Amino acid sequence: QVQLVESGGGLVQAGGSLRLSCAASGRSFTTYALGWTRQAPGKEREFVASINWIGDTTYYADSVKGRFTISRDDAKDTVYLQMNNLKPEDTAVYYCNADRDLSNIGPHAALYWGQGTQVTVSS
Repeated sequence: QVQLVESGGGLVQAGGSLRLSCAASGRSFTTYALGWTRQAPGKEREFVASINWIGDTTYYADSVKGRFTISRDDAKDTVYLQMNNLKPEDTAVYYCNADRDLSNIGPHAALYWGQGTQVTVSS
């Protein structure tokens, strides 16, 4: 059974940092693009960041550029999201995504999804 399991969410004050992790099990994702999507209360899911299977190409939503960094460790089948200078508007459930096609990483088409981890940023 393929699973993506997120961890690292929590409550943090504005300006603080968190690092999310997503560990894959059931198969290797070394040839898959990986990424993060989030959903805030009462809002649609939105793309946050993605990284290609080689790890040399990354994309970010404009709202997180310069503050968030996505990375991957294929030896651990894990993708990370380092979030710095967090803002209250970053409050959301963050989901890990995986797909063979980098362009599918996002709120609609990704093949694999984690269960989500809550990030709450207080002002």
